[in-house]
Amino acid sequence: MNTRPLKLAATFLIPAMAFGLDEKRIANMFDPQATPADEVVKISILTLLICGAIFAIVAGLLAYIIFKFRRRPGDDAAEPPQVYGSNQIEIAWTVIPLLIVFVLIMVTARVVSAVQNKGLPANALHATVIGHQWWWELRYPELGIVTANELHVPVSSTDGGLPTVLTLQSVDVIHSFWIAQLAGKTDVIPNRDNHMWIDPREPGIYFGNCAEYCGTQHANMLIRVIVHPKAEFDAWVANEKKPAVNDPAVAQGRATFESLSCVNCHAIRGTVAAGAFGPDLTHIMNRQVIASGALTNTPEHLRAWIHDPDQAKPGSLMPAMQLSDAEVDQIVSYLETLK
Repeated sequence: MNTRPLKLAATFLIPAMAFGLDEKRIANMFDPQATPADEVVKISILTLLICGAIFAIVAGLLAYIIFKFRRRPGDDAAEPPQVYGSNQIEIAWTVIPLLIVFVLIMVTARVVSAVQNKGLPANALHATVIGHQWWWELRYPELGIVTANELHVPVSSTDGGLPTVLTLQSVDVIHSFWIAQLAGKTDVIPNRDNHMWIDPREPGIYFGNCAEYCGTQHANMLIRVIVHPKAEFDAWVANEKKPAVNDPAVAQGRATFESLSCVNCHAIRGTVAAGAFGPDLTHIMNRQVIASGALTNTPEHLRAWIHDPDQAKPGSLMPAMQLSDAEVDQIVSYLETLK
């Protein structure tokens, strides 16, 4: 039996389960929760209204003409009189579209300028978002924190919260960072730093994804922005700064992990694992998802992911290590202590 179609179906169904069924919030760009997203919604509604008016006028004229000048019984079969050239019509369908385009250009330029040139406080939170095929690396250079796929930020509207400034980078191909409820999409381009900022008004989980086709698992390059109240964010920061827990009860699992080439790709602070090609695993069990949102972060999914990454995410750059069930269980037991 060919199981490939089932695997491909699971590839798309699992993110839907992880991002839809276990959360009430959906990625609705028409429910903005930050200033940049507000501006995007305003210009989107204006564009929709203009396009809707154009559609209504054109469709109405076509319907009127079809009804008014339809052929009736007894009409002469000859072609009706033709109009060859009309200066008034030519001027109208040239000037009106130009005015519409000019208005849209001016409004767009004003919105782009207002967002990009907004003065932000010097003590705003700074984070670096690095696109990989197919996951997001997240670094907080001022805090000394490295994590993956879940961007944690403080709420900006209460408790003295500050906006978050994001520096966008890519290590391979062009990606695009888009959190619909917080800001418009911004391209993530190799050898170039792009910037954006967000000031989320409400705590919660905001869903996003790569918005630029970047390879076979583009659809599964998902991201969560988790917005905390200020005190909760400070607690998250304090925990993330800690090195990995060294639990003697899982010493065999740690030894197994460190004996494999996993340490060449992944980092776990406080151990010999210092890789930079894959996500930092120091506090992996504090994350809601793994594989950039392809799987919810449970021991069962973690075990399946380690055993054969290609089943959940075909084309994943993480190889199947051909481990025995006992070795996988030991590694999972060790990773479960990394909180």
